[in-house]
Amino acid sequence: MLEVTGLTASYGSSRVLFGLDFAVGAGEVATLLGRNGMGKTTSVRCLMGLLRPTGGSIRFEGAELVGSPPHRAARAGLGLVPEGRQIFPNLTVEENLIATARAGHWSLDRVRQLFPVLAERRAALGTQLSGGEQQMLAIGRALMTNPKLLILDEATEGLAPLIRAEIWRVLGELKASGQAILVIDKNLDALLPLADRHTLIEKGQVAWSGSSAELAADAALQDRYLGV
Repeated sequence: MLEVTGLTASYGSSRVLFGLDFAVGAGEVATLLGRNGMGKTTSVRCLMGLLRPTGGSIRFEGAELVGSPPHRAARAGLGLVPEGRQIFPNLTVEENLIATARAGHWSLDRVRQLFPVLAERRAALGTQLSGGEQQMLAIGRALMTNPKLLILDEATEGLAPLIRAEIWRVLGELKASGQAILVIDKNLDALLPLADRHTLIEKGQVAWSGSSAELAADAALQDRYLGV
């Protein structure tokens, strides 16, 4: 579904990505892992057209996305849950959900079934929600675009353990339904049983890629690229 090859990117004269390669298949859950500052969010910004790569290719269902504006990436079927949630603070929960909605499998009723708290808080403004509620809203908003590939950038960061567990439960349900997902997160214990493949990034390059079984079996690899 998604094929990224030789991706390079910079902020001004500062080079961040150095020929990155990774892929996500239809119905697959894949990850981008690495310490802070290694290029994960920059990769997501390139996928979504928020940052123009300096080289390489981003092909989604065979169509090249490099150089495309964000709205084209969204129309192609990429749905983003951005780092920091970035919900619309002065819109209600329901207005947030329908603001960028497209017709398809995901509707208001289905999102409310997935996150019942959003039904209870449907008239609340974004500023009136807790961090966990905002994160559920950000995921629901992305699902309302009916994406072919759902991208989550640090969706559990800073959340209470019970809320994190709820997010992982939802991602498990989405995977079971056949939703393709790309996850950037630090919670390896939750990612190993969920993801089909992992890509570890070190200083803007692929340091390792492989399956959950391979990553789980290599403690030295985890410590080298993911340890504090």
